[in-house]
Amino acid sequence: MYLEKFKLDGKTAVVTGGGQGIGLACVEALAEAGARVVIADRDAKAAEAARAEMGGKGYQTDVVDMDVTNSRRVSEVADQLASWFGKVDILVNNAGIARSETPAETVTDEHWLNVIDVNLNGTFWCCRAFGKHMLQAKAGTIVNVGSMSGFIVNKPQEQCYYNASKAAVHHLTKSLAAEWGARGVRVNAVAPTYIETPLNAFVKSNAKMYDAWIGGTPMARMGQVEEIASVVLFLASDAASLMTGSIVLVDGGYTCW
Repeated sequence: MYLEKFKLDGKTAVVTGGGQGIGLACVEALAEAGARVVIADRDAKAAEAARAEMGGKGYQTDVVDMDVTNSRRVSEVADQLASWFGKVDILVNNAGIARSETPAETVTDEHWLNVIDVNLNGTFWCCRAFGKHMLQAKAGTIVNVGSMSGFIVNKPQEQCYYNASKAAVHHLTKSLAAEWGARGVRVNAVAPTYIETPLNAFVKSNAKMYDAWIGGTPMARMGQVEEIASVVLFLASDAASLMTGSIVLVDGGYTCW
């Protein structure tokens, strides 16, 4: 009875930024559970490499070229995929950027707008475009990738723009959940700690920052992409059928201190 709830056979899922890191791990987790997964990424080379990797593991995936900051393109892709597959059951809004280590007083307009555009606007464009089809079908699940940075202020790196964008993603998640809950669409978010991805590779050469990150984490380590993907799978599945508007912290205990 219970394991059946995690299965996604016959479902179609879309993962933004699915070409690498957490996104690619989510692609694999959803595919392993039985979903047909579409890798939506603006990096065509990374997306094709991801598809090849998944194919090598026996999973069939599709690729679409999509920049989440281009609302028109996002709508086109949502309409196209709904036409191809009949419906999109699961959307994972993973695409995001950080551009950390810039103090607030020196942040340029371009820097601020770029991070907000990708992390917040891009998440909303995708929720809006795919959500319309889910609402028409009276069924669907959206999982947004937020961050523990939406709850706390990271140290020692300055990144007010990133923190603000992820806090906004969390409240957007709750707002959409409240609007769409009675109409069959669930919206939740996962809020990771520092994860070993290409985005965070730089920290290994910055001993002070690495020590601050690990020293502030009760579990005394960074997370792995599959540890986030596992939670995304749970939220996307019927195992989380009573959950909407939840922001699930997966932070190794970081926010305890």
